[in-house]
Amino acid sequence: MARWLPRSTDLTRFCQKLNRVKTLEDDMMETSFNRCLSTIDLTLLGIGGMVGSGLYVLTGTVAKEIAGPAVIVSFIIAGFASLLAALCYAEFGARVPKTGSAYMFTYVSVGEIWAFLIGWNVLLEYMIGGAAVARAWSGYLDSIFNHKIKNFTETHVGAWQVPFLAHYPDFLAAAILLVATAFISFGAKVSSWLNHVFSAISMGVILFILIMGFVLAQPKNWSTQEGGFAPYGLSGIMAGTATCFYAFVGFDVIAASSEEARNPQRAVPRAIAFSLGLATGAYILVSVVLTLMVPWHTLDPDSALADAFYRRGYAWAGFLVAAGSICAMNTVLLSNLFSLPRIVYAMAEDGLFFQVFSRVHPRTQVPVVGIVVFGLLMALLALVFDLEALVQFLSIGTLLAYTFVAASIIVLRFQQHKGDVPAAGAGGRPSAEPHEGPAGGELKEYESFSDKLHLVDRDKGKEQREPGQLKAAFEPYLEFLSDFYPGEVVTVAVVTLMVSAICLCSILVFGNTHLHLPTWSYSLLLVLFSLGFLLSLLLIWAHEQQHSTQTFQIPLVPLSPALSIILNIYLMLKLSYMTWLRFTIWLLLGLLVYFGYGIWHSKENLREPRAQRVSARYVVFPGGSLEERVQAVQPSCQPAAGLPDTDTDDGKR
Repeated sequence: MARWLPRSTDLTRFCQKLNRVKTLEDDMMETSFNRCLSTIDLTLLGIGGMVGSGLYVLTGTVAKEIAGPAVIVSFIIAGFASLLAALCYAEFGARVPKTGSAYMFTYVSVGEIWAFLIGWNVLLEYMIGGAAVARAWSGYLDSIFNHKIKNFTETHVGAWQVPFLAHYPDFLAAAILLVATAFISFGAKVSSWLNHVFSAISMGVILFILIMGFVLAQPKNWSTQEGGFAPYGLSGIMAGTATCFYAFVGFDVIAASSEEARNPQRAVPRAIAFSLGLATGAYILVSVVLTLMVPWHTLDPDSALADAFYRRGYAWAGFLVAAGSICAMNTVLLSNLFSLPRIVYAMAEDGLFFQVFSRVHPRTQVPVVGIVVFGLLMALLALVFDLEALVQFLSIGTLLAYTFVAASIIVLRFQQHKGDVPAAGAGGRPSAEPHEGPAGGELKEYESFSDKLHLVDRDKGKEQREPGQLKAAFEPYLEFLSDFYPGEVVTVAVVTLMVSAICLCSILVFGNTHLHLPTWSYSLLLVLFSLGFLLSLLLIWAHEQQHSTQTFQIPLVPLSPALSIILNIYLMLKLSYMTWLRFTIWLLLGLLVYFGYGIWHSKENLREPRAQRVSARYVVFPGGSLEERVQAVQPSCQPAAGLPDTDTDDGKR
């Protein structure tokens, strides 16, 4: 029976396959896409993705049912929480200007299977999100015409009473998705121009709402007679924050578009900062005027802004608000249809998804197959499915992506630069020519271990520690960590930090309600997991990290990404168990696709060397930080042309 069990070497090799990272090209600006988008284009794409129907619906819903006028504070906290995630995306978008967003960022730093699962969840997130917005767009337009479209469809087509299906087929929602798909397929410049038009109209309507709203404002609506500013207290504000957080999820369209930006190193961070700042300001100011125009407890959650103007005697303003809402929803539709095919393209280009989706049209320079196929799938979802139960699924996919991107920032920041690895010559051998070592010295190759015993460090005084190595100040106290490879301890600490965060948030969310822990054990577990989180954070901070002046870097690493991680995990655990059940089923389907197709067709799988004879080579960095630094280099299995194979004869030298 033992012979049927896998050997430890096979398991090790299998785990290495799952966690291999993407090899980036030397010239990351080279692309088959058209680099035509400016900072303004990316900023408006981000605003379009964030300022959608949520501005016209979410503000009223949270104000009436969750937080009252304190929805303003909820949006401020949610905006700050989103900023932590957005800064991580900004650094990655500048350093890795490739399409794929969270999928790509995870692939270059964490590992292949994690990147695939992130991309797999983002696919469903965009599909459901686009279809849900299309149905909301259809319903909003139908309400303007007193539901004549719905009544006509139910009369002439019929109504359904089938679980998971809509009550009637929404032809209008499907039609708007097909029209948007056609425009997106014409190229990035056409999509950007169309987004400019709708964004300009939407921002004009928002400006009108703010001016008219402050004119009609009545401070008494925040008075104690109307319930006060925070009628639901701190718990209401935090519950509102969790809901408002999802209003800012559209900024990742900027990172997904970085391969089409003219100067992504500058444009991506600026566009994310500008768009998030403008979106946060819009949500806060609209919440202020809405709760000052009418008492918060009288708001209509379905159309709060339009209803507020109707009730103040400005019916014509209500029509303007409705027009602005439709334009805002158009920008969200374009954002979803713009991002989704590019993430599919990135996965297909890496071999993890079906190759047909990696085809780029030679004239429009867009992944037209992905645009058409997923545009049709979105239209089908909007046509026949009931999306109300699936909308909450969007939250878990987004939060999971944010969590992995934040963890990837820490891992990547404490890794060695690509240039620190010795360059390989033909056939995978280290080149015989001298290279630059990590401290600028000459890099020499020595064929036997006895040779390196005679070397002395010539530049001991010029010590320069590499990213991932322990800081000199901590070496006397943590000397036992010096034996690990640079970045190895940080990777383990990141895993420990995430496990501690999951346990800590689980106690906070379920400790008193589901687990019914006594006070002493609840407090003890909180202290233990908090200590685990903080010690992991300190251990990461005790190592050297990369410092670059060429591209944007998020400040306060590892603190900023760690705060983002714990916040995202907390919000994920607040979701319903049905959301987690659907999420698990979708993950299992994704694993079937990965193990059935992706792991075998991955380009990284094709790059892996086959089994070969291994002998020892030594490369010595004379300008390094150690007196004798030796790096074993695995030689090629084929000798160079015209040279004898001396790898098996080391003992004769």
